[in-house]
Amino acid sequence: MAENKFLEYKGKPLVRKGNEIYYGDMSESSVVRFEILSYGKEGKLDIANKVNVQLLDSNTDLDMKDRIKKESTKDNLFDALDLGFTWLERALKS
Repeated sequence: MAENKFLEYKGKPLVRKGNEIYYGDMSESSVVRFEILSYGKEGKLDIANKVNVQLLDSNTDLDMKDRIKKESTKDNLFDALDLGFTWLERALKS
């Protein structure tokens, strides 16, 4: 049986579906969810210009509101990714 292969960053899966990007391994205690809230134009490209970042408990039996450990909104994808990666690294160390 074929195993799902995902793009990885720093050894953890990075998966996009529509306007959502998930980072982390669901078998660990936490994952990060990035939701692209709006886009701006840069030439012909659509660039994310507002991104919601959530550090989530990976226990899917909990309600979504109970899974959110931290939340913030950033003005670009780079800043959102930087914050999310930092939150996840710290959460997994504790």
